[in-house]
Amino acid sequence: MIGNPKLKELGFEEEANGHNALISGFQGQRQWTDHFPNGDFSEAILNSSFDWNGIREAFTVATENDSLNGASMIFGHLLSDTAQIFSDVRTYWSPESVKRVTNYELSGKASKGIIHLINSGSTTLDGTGRQKQNGNSVMKPFWEITEEDVEECLNATRWCPAALEYFRGGGYSSQFLTIGEMPVTMSRINIVKGLGPVLQIAEGYTIDLPKEVHDVLDRRTNPTWPTTWFAPILTGKGPFVDVYSVMANWGANHGAISYGHIGDKLITLASMLRIPVNMHNIAESRIFRPSSWKSFGTDNLEAADFNACKNYGPLYG
Repeated sequence: MIGNPKLKELGFEEEANGHNALISGFQGQRQWTDHFPNGDFSEAILNSSFDWNGIREAFTVATENDSLNGASMIFGHLLSDTAQIFSDVRTYWSPESVKRVTNYELSGKASKGIIHLINSGSTTLDGTGRQKQNGNSVMKPFWEITEEDVEECLNATRWCPAALEYFRGGGYSSQFLTIGEMPVTMSRINIVKGLGPVLQIAEGYTIDLPKEVHDVLDRRTNPTWPTTWFAPILTGKGPFVDVYSVMANWGANHGAISYGHIGDKLITLASMLRIPVNMHNIAESRIFRPSSWKSFGTDNLEAADFNACKNYGPLYG
């Protein structure tokens, strides 16, 4: 992304200059690698706001070369000034199922169920919830992160041997549990044939679970990977009528999770780029779109958004 003079020493002079890339991705892992180790360690460190050289701005690196999630991550990064959590939208746990397998009753923001956000290890270490501000878990812009924050994030992270059924070449995956009830926004750009890009948004909160409850649920997927438990805010209608419907309407198994409730900013940015929003749980009072959008309808705002974006065409196409 930014170049490396050591590549020139190895005979790769052009690559040593870098590509001035805003987003990158890593493809060589999963079942399609014969002997090369996975890239989880590199992805996790690049996506974090610090490395062995100290504190610096997080890079934006999409695992499995998912360019659409990479684009979603850079939207969140530029709007929030924070590192991004890259996760699989993996499993829905209802209150009944959690009670059945752990004898624990979900309550508070998790009372309607939770979604297991987990991936093979590329998630930013900022997402551990160990950065603190006024005693609360936060994810800070890199210029506000302290050395103590860095140590807490690193101490909360283990590096587990990669599961060989996924990674035949081996490697190491980060493992941590997000703590603290942080406000977050999950987003995802999808490409629909004949339609083009559409954006999905779900604001919600990270959820604290007792360790013994987390351990039981976590082992149902992969205990060597980082976990964030997520409870979306429900509106009682459409895809946000319940937690299961949020996951069922999500367009892919990946999501970009940003600190803070930035859904309104994402909607405004999407209108500027002519990307219609097909799913969100943002209150109408927080939404700002260009005034000309009202010419396409004032009742069904989702349909008006699609028609306006189609009429004006992509800003960059």
